[in-house]
Amino acid sequence: MSHTLVAFHAHPDDEALLTSGTMAKAAAAGHRVVLVTATDGGLGLAAGEFRDDGGLGARRLGELRRSADALGVARVVHLGYADSGMDGDPPTNSLVAASVEDAADRLAAVLDEEHAEVLTSYDPQGGYGHRDHVRVHHVAARAAELAGTRRVLQATVPRDLLVNALKATSKVYKFPDAFDMEVYERAFSARAQITHRIDVHRHIAAKRASMAAHASQATADDGDRTLAAFLRIPRPLYDLVFGREWFVDPQHDGPVARDIFAGLP
Repeated sequence: MSHTLVAFHAHPDDEALLTSGTMAKAAAAGHRVVLVTATDGGLGLAAGEFRDDGGLGARRLGELRRSADALGVARVVHLGYADSGMDGDPPTNSLVAASVEDAADRLAAVLDEEHAEVLTSYDPQGGYGHRDHVRVHHVAARAAELAGTRRVLQATVPRDLLVNALKATSKVYKFPDAFDMEVYERAFSARAQITHRIDVHRHIAAKRASMAAHASQATADDGDRTLAAFLRIPRPLYDLVFGREWFVDPQHDGPVARDIFAGLP
């Protein structure tokens, strides 16, 4: 039986890093996959050629559509908010400036339209702590309540595995000076919290294409970005690092699941 998955993310490119393999796997199995981004990512870091004209948000939404095509996504939705940025006063039309209820109403409308059975969001700390990611966690939880969505999966990474992967990557690529390993040592989720571990090795080409679609986010005026480092990892090391994706379902009881749709009618 086919189901509908709605993958909810804060910015274009977040889907590539956290859920793209799961999305590609679901689409390949005949399930309907809908990608929703809360913001346009217009305050993201990128080289001047991508942002100096004020068009970074529009460019990133275009990159999002190319990523979606690579994954077999059936529909892409932008909730209409601007990027809140990492710090400082957020724009008045940003996700953080809006109320949780307003954003949840917009997302719930999509969940209702799609009769979604599974919704992905983020863990309570928003992964590495970006305020838009934290807000996505709260918006998704409320939207699921409003729409009666059966299952909400918090996309995450076992933090010990992440730190080990980043250290391995540092042996073949020098991260920018601004990269702070300590941030990731406190980020995401403990391994014991993981409830769903999804093997996406067979869809690794789609995942890599999804990452590559976000060309602006692999650039900077003074060097590369983390995404560029990931794309330079040679295969099969890339496959080893990115061949699984992880989720936390606070309602899950039992052993770690291998299928996000398991147990649904």
